[in-house]
Amino acid sequence: MAEKHQQAEAIHHQNQQTNVPHKQYNEATIITHLKDESKRSDAFSAIVKEHSESIYWHVRRMVLAHEDANDIVQNTFIKAWMNIDGFQGKSKISTWLYRIAINETLTFLNKQKGTTVSLDTPEGAIAEQLESDSHFCGDKADAALQEAIARLPEKQRLVFNLKYYEDMKYEEMSRLLDTSVGALKASYHIAVKKIEEYLSQAY
Repeated sequence: MAEKHQQAEAIHHQNQQTNVPHKQYNEATIITHLKDESKRSDAFSAIVKEHSESIYWHVRRMVLAHEDANDIVQNTFIKAWMNIDGFQGKSKISTWLYRIAINETLTFLNKQKGTTVSLDTPEGAIAEQLESDSHFCGDKADAALQEAIARLPEKQRLVFNLKYYEDMKYEEMSRLLDTSVGALKASYHIAVKKIEEYLSQAY
């Protein structure tokens, strides 16, 4: 167990520190190589390179802070590596990783209940925090949108991010979140309405 943990950390650290392009990513080949212990490490390294950025931004939009998002992404890939034997290839690798990342994110948010956004948080506070973050590369409009999203309940925020930013189909989202398509559509439309209302009142 300790060996797997150390190797997962090493793989993630290595891929954060290098920008060397990897060979063309082929999911079918990667899944085959995951089943071969002699090729498993390289295959997992390719997975990290292929998916780390999208996973990072998905998590970042939920937790806002770069440091928190970075920690959650690292934990996501560590857990993926430690449970690699349980991946049967019945879903896409991205779906499998998103499920792990979502669980890690929700666990983090549940532990941070006392410090998450509440109705008492002054308007503009989150936007100002983001604009002062050296890792945030958006403008004032982007920061305002992120503030509106951050004020949504967790489930609505999650559904909105997956649909708006990832353009994920409701059917795939349904499998990922174990929620009906109808409920997901309702959550998304409610989230959009709340965001529009917040932005119209704030600006």
